[in-house]
Amino acid sequence: MLTSPPSAKERLVILLHGIGGTGSTLMPLAESWRHVFPDTRFAAPNGPYRSAYGYGYQWFNVDAEQLRPDRLDIVRDAFDETIRDVLRKEQFEDRLEHVAFVGVSQGAIMALDALASGRWRIGALVSFAGLLSPVPVVKAAKPTPVLLVHGAVDRTIPAAASEVAARDLTAAGHDVTLKILPDVGHTVTLEGAKAALDFLRSTAF
Repeated sequence: MLTSPPSAKERLVILLHGIGGTGSTLMPLAESWRHVFPDTRFAAPNGPYRSAYGYGYQWFNVDAEQLRPDRLDIVRDAFDETIRDVLRKEQFEDRLEHVAFVGVSQGAIMALDALASGRWRIGALVSFAGLLSPVPVVKAAKPTPVLLVHGAVDRTIPAAASEVAARDLTAAGHDVTLKILPDVGHTVTLEGAKAALDFLRSTAF
């Protein structure tokens, strides 16, 4: 069932969970932001595949091979269909400039790839503990504000991955902010969540 059509001032934030998570695990983050964004809709879909951990969902298999360029098409197709479903439901198909992706770990990897590949020209992107897939970054026709948040002591995806993403996205013309948090591992902290909140509030998506 479709929701009511969005008003001209409404925005849409799509939250993308990490491996073994569900959309509902990120909704507390959305709820904590609603008072700041009263005219914003929040959606948090499940990844397209059941997690290899036996609980929750995932966006791709964790086999050290899924992000090879020749295997990205399957991952991308499933991700894109998930996003299209959300956009249809919320009636934002023709309003991508008013859509933001907020991804965590695997969700961040998929969000960054969606932007870097040029498939999704969205209004803003927040990546928590993500990385860029090993493909060329498409030159931006219009800069997208991007916030990369990473823990300095992340042992799952090193903070250097976000540093590389910042370099490559900036070179492609995007407006990138990099925030490395000291003494933080592979997680979303209150400090990181506040940085994301402040960033989204400052953008014009």
